[in-house]
Amino acid sequence: MKVEVSNLGAKITRLLVANRKGEVKDVVLGFRTAEEWLTQETYFNAICGRVANRIKDGKFTLDGKQYQLPINNGTNSLHGGVEGFNAKIWEVTAQSAFEITLRYRAKDGEEGYPGNVDVYVTYTATKDNRLVIHYEAKTDAPTIVAMTNHAYFNLAGEGSGRVDDHVLQVFADTYTPFDETACPTGEILPVEGTPMDFRQPVRIGDRINDPFFAPGRGIDNNWCLCEGHAPKELRHAATLQADGRTMECWTTMKGLQVYTGNWVEKNEGKSGKMYDEQHAVCLEAQNWPDSINHESFPDIVLRPGEQLDEITEYRFC
Repeated sequence: MKVEVSNLGAKITRLLVANRKGEVKDVVLGFRTAEEWLTQETYFNAICGRVANRIKDGKFTLDGKQYQLPINNGTNSLHGGVEGFNAKIWEVTAQSAFEITLRYRAKDGEEGYPGNVDVYVTYTATKDNRLVIHYEAKTDAPTIVAMTNHAYFNLAGEGSGRVDDHVLQVFADTYTPFDETACPTGEILPVEGTPMDFRQPVRIGDRINDPFFAPGRGIDNNWCLCEGHAPKELRHAATLQADGRTMECWTTMKGLQVYTGNWVEKNEGKSGKMYDEQHAVCLEAQNWPDSINHESFPDIVLRPGEQLDEITEYRFC
């Protein structure tokens, strides 16, 4: 396994993995130039924050004070705002043959969020073919932080086309339904008897265009990973299989957003092949969308003296 990382958005630019036959392919989508990374699909394989996913109407209240964030996704704020962590230049603070640590300081008021926040993300490639992503953050004032990595996977190799033949299994009994703006309603519902039930392996092409999701577009939904797990316990969230490669997603996060590249439209990728909708699967281990606005959802408030400490692993076997 080989991983390449850029200090632009702390993005994974290449991820080379062998299949059972020993054939090595790059299994993440991406581009050739910095300009393309910045202007085409800006979330490709990036660290998203200060808060990943959606915040309804870009509003939240913390300690009695209401904050208004930039609106950049319909009526909502998405992935940290207009210029989130994905668009920033990170500082490389440590590097070895198998590991790299990147730091970014999000300043008080940046994208409407309070507090100066120091964020560290460490990528580690292990000898047993695990890509470990370690998230850390500290703040000097109460704020909210909930990051993810937005890797666009195609286990048949980037540029291989649609992911219909990928097989997905998600180890979750419940999910958070959303409203017409793709923000959670506040309910937590069982997956049983719904198209959200991926507890047994499902060929993605058999489910992706179900009217339950976005017809003709695909899946973009949050599964709840809290059931039966202790806080900070590394848990098996999902398994994705294709072309003789198996990738397991393990995480300490409380949610998993599965997204099938629904809005990627005709972008020329790093190998000259075209990317289009439903050409990738994102397994975004994160906390739940719009958590700050729902008391029953996971707490994403970070206060001075506390440290955010989360891990996600993509295990290839």
